[in-house]
Amino acid sequence: MKYRFRTQGTCSQMIEFDITDGVLSNVAFYGGCDGNLKGISKLVEGMPVEDVISRLEGVRCGMKATSCPDQLAQALKQALAQ
Repeated sequence: MKYRFRTQGTCSQMIEFDITDGVLSNVAFYGGCDGNLKGISKLVEGMPVEDVISRLEGVRCGMKATSCPDQLAQALKQALAQ
């Protein structure tokens, strides 16, 4: 299933991804640090959603309370709650 999540508190504005049988794929960030976000997308490709959440939740960007990786974790938690 395809999901779309509007980020908050980060340079990226949106994240799109698919979850199939609990596995994450096709992660795309819009806005933000292009190279870093493409790297994150490739690293989490094919991982179980729960593993991605546990690894990325709580990651901060500088003085911000969140980050793009944390926003991905929040998006995944929201998707699982649906």
